[in-house]
Amino acid sequence: MAVAKTSHDNIVPLPQINHLIEASRQGDRKAFHELYKMHVGRVYALCLRLTGQQAMAEEATQEVFIQVWKKLGNYRGESQFKTWLHSVASNVTISYLRSQKSFWQNLFNLEDSEADMSPEQGSCDEVDLEQYVSRLPERARIVFVLHALEGYRHEEIADMMNIAVGSSKAQFHRAKQLIKSWMGYADEEV
Repeated sequence: MAVAKTSHDNIVPLPQINHLIEASRQGDRKAFHELYKMHVGRVYALCLRLTGQQAMAEEATQEVFIQVWKKLGNYRGESQFKTWLHSVASNVTISYLRSQKSFWQNLFNLEDSEADMSPEQGSCDEVDLEQYVSRLPERARIVFVLHALEGYRHEEIADMMNIAVGSSKAQFHRAKQLIKSWMGYADEEV
């Protein structure tokens, strides 16, 4: 029998997930709440990586599930539900960031966002990659998360963010260079 792991690492049979999806499509709020509970942890983690701020991640997560409720009829089952949900979450979070004034400020004044970004004390083993990622300027962080951590191609990222493919690649390179320098590997290739 096919199974899926939830954000709580509980194994849930795929027929049960499909039943919850279908019931949710029919307006069953309890079924949707079950889907929410199964996936909220993973969605929040993605939103936190993309936004870099807990409060913004919470708001974005809420917006993701509002959009999922509205767009559940668009899910055709051609891919796993969690894959579709991940795509919705990425797009909604990027749209959410665009709507924030700080996103546009960072987009056009990237150098200003690097202020107060001195390396942490201690060895790189003591600092989690997530901490480095959260310190990245917003645009570089989004590209880094989508490409390096979530596996999107630069062409897909460019479409999502409405930027040139070259800009996506440049932001990814910038993010790698910053993380590398914060880790103390400024003269080495990563």
